Amino acid sequence: MDRLIKLNYHLNRLLILLGGIAVVALTMLAAANMLLRMILTPINGSYELISFCGAVATAFALGYTQIKKNHIIVNIFTDKFPKKANKMLDGINYFVNMLFFGLVAWETLKWGMKIARTGEVSETLKIIYHPFVYCVAFGFGVLALTLFFDFVILFHEKERV
Repeated sequence: MDRLIKLNYHLNRLLILLGGIAVVALTMLAAANMLLRMILTPINGSYELISFCGAVATAFALGYTQIKKNHIIVNIFTDKFPKKANKMLDGINYFVNMLFFGLVAWETLKWGMKIARTGEVSETLKIIYHPFVYCVAFGFGVLALTLFFDFVILFHEKERV
């Protein structure tokens, strides 16, 4: 199990790196578009490309954010609960979220396959965009996997990598 947890960690590190590259790409594209808008003409389809990069960056950051617990936690009430109750609530949270994001990943994957099957393309640039949808589905799937490992770790008293 430790090897799977480490593999999950390294997969999330790779995805956060790729997500960072997508953020840099969208930033450069947005800056170039603004500059060219002042000088000549804006980049055709920049909104689409920036949106695709943003979706990939966000989806690829989900699992790593879960590992590092860098998300917003509202614990006004749970701070007053006993440690055992908090552990049980965390377990329920991990399990329910794992199921939810697993379902989100599956439905997003099905949507991407439908787009690929019908040959749908983006509105402005007319490029296929189902690979971006697959990336988002993969990001949600990795988040579900990370939540599964959080659930297992919680009840086996093992620390994260």
